Amino acid sequence: MLTLCLTFLLLACQAARYDLTLNHRKTYEYKYEGEVKFGSGKPNRAESGVRIQCNIKISGESPQVFILQVSDVTFAELNGITGKSDFSQCPKLSQRIAAQLAKPFKFEHINGHVRQIQAAPDVTETTINIVRGMLSFFHATVKTSPTVYELEEVGIHGMCPNNYATEINKQTNNMNVTQVVDIDHCRIKAAMQNGMAFAVLDKETKQRGESMISTVQYLYTIQPTEEGGMVKSAYALEQQHFSPFNVKGGSFRMEAKKEMVLIRVSEGGKPANVGQLQNRGDIVHKLVNSNANIPLVMQDLAEPKAKAIRMIKQLAEDHKNQIKKETTEDTLKVYQLLRMLQDRDLDEMWVELARNNEHRRFFLDMVAEINDDRVLKFLHKRFISKDVSANEAVQTLLIAMNHLQPRAELVEKAKEIMNMEFIKSNPHLWTAAMFSFGSLVYKYCAYHSPCPQAAVQPLLNLANEGLRNHNETKMFIALRALGNAGHPGSIKTITNFLPGVAANPVDVSCRVQSAAMQALRLTARRDPYSVQEIALKVFLQKNCAPETNMMAIMVMFNTKPSAALVSTLTAHLEREKDIHLASFAYSYLENIARSKTPDNHNLSIYCSLAMKSLAAKFGRLSYNSRSFRMDMFDDDLLMGTSASFNMLGGPTSVLPTEIISQQKYFAIGRIMKLMEFGIRSETLKQLIGPSIPGFKGDFSFSDFQAIYNVLKNWESLPNDKPIISAYSRLSGQEFFFVNIQKDLLEYIKAVSPSAPKGTPVWAAIEQLQKGLSWHWTKPLLNIEARLLQATTLGLPVEIAKYYQTVTGITINAKAAINPPQAQHLGDLINADISLESEGVVGFTKDFWIFHGINTELFQCGSEMKSKAPVELPMKLSAKINVGKRVLELDIPACKNEFELISFRYITVTRSFIENWQQLLLDYCFSFKQQPTPNNWWRKANMCAKSSMYGVGVCVDYDIRRQYFNNEYPLYSIMGFTHAAIRVVPAEATKPVEKIHLEVQCKPASHPLTIRHLYETMRRIAQVFEDFCNVTCASPLPVFYHLKFSSPQPVVSIKAIAMSGNQNLEGFDMTLYNPSEGDTLKAQMIMSHIGDAANWKMCVDASAQSPANLNDYHEERRFDILITFSTNFLEMFFVLMDFIHSRMERYIPGMALLYGFNQTSESNANQEVSASIVCASSDSIDVTIKLPKV
Repeated sequence: MLTLCLTFLLLACQAARYDLTLNHRKTYEYKYEGEVKFGSGKPNRAESGVRIQCNIKISGESPQVFILQVSDVTFAELNGITGKSDFSQCPKLSQRIAAQLAKPFKFEHINGHVRQIQAAPDVTETTINIVRGMLSFFHATVKTSPTVYELEEVGIHGMCPNNYATEINKQTNNMNVTQVVDIDHCRIKAAMQNGMAFAVLDKETKQRGESMISTVQYLYTIQPTEEGGMVKSAYALEQQHFSPFNVKGGSFRMEAKKEMVLIRVSEGGKPANVGQLQNRGDIVHKLVNSNANIPLVMQDLAEPKAKAIRMIKQLAEDHKNQIKKETTEDTLKVYQLLRMLQDRDLDEMWVELARNNEHRRFFLDMVAEINDDRVLKFLHKRFISKDVSANEAVQTLLIAMNHLQPRAELVEKAKEIMNMEFIKSNPHLWTAAMFSFGSLVYKYCAYHSPCPQAAVQPLLNLANEGLRNHNETKMFIALRALGNAGHPGSIKTITNFLPGVAANPVDVSCRVQSAAMQALRLTARRDPYSVQEIALKVFLQKNCAPETNMMAIMVMFNTKPSAALVSTLTAHLEREKDIHLASFAYSYLENIARSKTPDNHNLSIYCSLAMKSLAAKFGRLSYNSRSFRMDMFDDDLLMGTSASFNMLGGPTSVLPTEIISQQKYFAIGRIMKLMEFGIRSETLKQLIGPSIPGFKGDFSFSDFQAIYNVLKNWESLPNDKPIISAYSRLSGQEFFFVNIQKDLLEYIKAVSPSAPKGTPVWAAIEQLQKGLSWHWTKPLLNIEARLLQATTLGLPVEIAKYYQTVTGITINAKAAINPPQAQHLGDLINADISLESEGVVGFTKDFWIFHGINTELFQCGSEMKSKAPVELPMKLSAKINVGKRVLELDIPACKNEFELISFRYITVTRSFIENWQQLLLDYCFSFKQQPTPNNWWRKANMCAKSSMYGVGVCVDYDIRRQYFNNEYPLYSIMGFTHAAIRVVPAEATKPVEKIHLEVQCKPASHPLTIRHLYETMRRIAQVFEDFCNVTCASPLPVFYHLKFSSPQPVVSIKAIAMSGNQNLEGFDMTLYNPSEGDTLKAQMIMSHIGDAANWKMCVDASAQSPANLNDYHEERRFDILITFSTNFLEMFFVLMDFIHSRMERYIPGMALLYGFNQTSESNANQEVSASIVCASSDSIDVTIKLPKV
């Protein structure tokens, strides 16, 4: 009998299975709880979160199909202090979620994995995702052998690597399973990213650190049965660390956890009547098209059209006279409302708002942010009906196209816009359409690889048509638009314009060749090897312009070439005979060799080796073809910046052919191209040629006259060629291009002194005399960058960055001319011209970073937000007389306080749960509770007030931080910051009506040249630069001979407080040019004027003039003498006494350290003087005298 029992027990053990299984003949009941929190995880810090609790019941419909029912749903929210606050119930939201979850859900369960999920048609995707979070506890691969294994399998986060470890509890015979999902390396990830297509991923930066790290861990307790393993309990923990810097220096933290415990298992049971259900996908989290779910806004979306109209009108009213900083954030609410509207709603809004210029402008600026086919349909209607101007169309189209979602159907719709007659009727509008379409293609290809060539085909057709018909305008614009697109499929077409690469001989101008080379700048990252081959071939071509060769070098280095390619380039440069090309290439390599940014880490090594080979031959070249670069990068911040300035030219002109300025910003593992400006001298370089007759290079009057004499021959330039051209790019995308044609110079004639009435300039002057009023406002959403990812709860976690500006200009001006009988512009030179103006120029910048849960039902998370308003009043009176060289400004006395500039920054946790109410909690909440060792608080108000002018400037700041020394730099910025510069009224010694500023220039009979003045200042600076290593020689003959009978005033400046008929009071400063002989001198006299005047200050500076401006080894003497007459301000003497006492202690030690001989001697009272003299060929004497009070 015992043997029989043991046999049955052995068979039962062998029959028990652990792989996850649900028995369709049984009903399973579980208690489920899930919560997510956002904060820092530090004590006494704010955190927010949500919690959902419910019971779930699973019953079988068939062996592989099961019904899920959810009951007893409660929803709670948290917004408080870590460890001190608890969740509070949200009854209304609980009812809304419970109503959705109460409907039955059907799912397939096969081999331990959840397959197809079905639900009622009216169940939202957010609810389905919450159900996915529950069902993910029944989705795992459980094995008994081996006990540790790795799999790539589908889960709620997508197709990701999974690591399993199993262990059987010998006492209970249950299996404990640990599952870790590597969601940072998913092959197919349940994530969606928008707004970062133009920011290039940089692998080298990510090697320095990460800005986001996520981990997920599941723990199961599996009870074996004959059918398979049954989940007795399960627990999951997901953590995400995010920082705008390096996460190792502190981070925002998301902690999502869920738990499920088996309550009972019952036999049989009739399945619920599920009704009509729809297939809603598998276990993978489905990201909702959250276009309208802006994470910073939660509002009632009922009647969106009426609310949008009302808010646009209110915004226009708020910003009518000046920017109202308190309401700029409302623009985000309008964007959200507009994204809820249908096509007909937009048409109806246009009818209502277009009649008012303010409303019309705001609507056109904001409708561009709808970012899908609705805005294209709206613009299509406007262009057909022609009820917008070309200027309005350019602005709206540029924003709309650049902010469109990267979807195939939108690319096709944009092609229709490009071919409209309205677009083609205006060259500026057509150019903007081509450029913005290229940008759309680039963004589309960033998210779809491989990118179909059909997307870029219209631009390829335009380029080929231009080449076939020899239409340079079409070729040029098409190539620049292809440069924006950066499509690898465009390489073949682009090479048709490049010498040495094209299959057929190239017969295009140098400007087209340059445009073709630049068109490869973005393709360089997508197909680097093809671009490298092309760039090298173009560089080696000797029959194209040097600037095209130089452009080839720039494009080649965009591909991040290998050491072998850099060596090949170096070998060819060693034999290069074009000194202009060699100068540019050497300086470019030199800059890369010094680069500190991660993207150039390896490249800087290759270039350093190249420099050693080229230095002997090219190290001392200095031509107008050069490259300059500055950059920096910080590993703790994971941030950096670079700026470059490139001049490309050749021997045919003293002017560079092209000048290109570029700026880049490095952050969060990406490279963002900021502003880029470029200018190209087209036919202008032909006019100027390799030299300018009479040009000496000292920028004296004769130099400007020489340049003018050359430019007078502009009429000889061809009519069909541009004189110069210029472009601007943002985020690597060209959005502005202009050709300065010969006919534009005709307008210059209208500014000549002989220009009569009837010219455009005269029309503007007459309008200004009648009175001019102008108002302009522009809201602009500069950045909307969002990353959405699944969480184990089924709720989407989002990291979002928003940056918007609202800019406004209001100007009212009126001019008067005396005498008024002017007939030519030249008559105005000796006339008194007065101008009365009133207005304000200002803008407000709002910036947010959000890390949290964002759904249509609720929001919670951490938020960093800043606001920076700037306001500059323009109320003043001006009077100018050009002939007398006098400018006068009258500024009204300050009567009311106003902020000139301010900055407000705060880090908060936030939750939007019920009744559209927002709850915010400052991260430094504990400041309001009790001090802790980590608290740091600085608050100050500093004012400098003038009783003379009745005005003052105040600087306020309030900074609150909580520091954790092991986590820098995040916690150095988390908290609250407010800083402002205010202009305030001050108590005046006597009433002030206005402040009068007067500037008068008096030309000397022998004016000091710019070169002369520059040389004086440069040599003073040079002495300090070479302080410890100067070689002097004997005095040399004098080069400049300037003699003056008495010091002549050059510039006189007065700042006077006007008080009606009372005596004036203020300051007078006069600059003199007393240079004579071999000494360059400058004098300044500043004095207090008025009845209470009690001081005067004189400053005299002199330097010996050299015989040869290029000789650095002449004798030099520099003297600076500052004299104070009568009693200067007492504060100044206290300051001088402080400086003297410090220097008296400091200088002897420093003199000994650096090998100086130092002596002390007494100084005259009330005098400051300094002199620097070359005493011998290897020493200098420095004398500094300060008053001792």
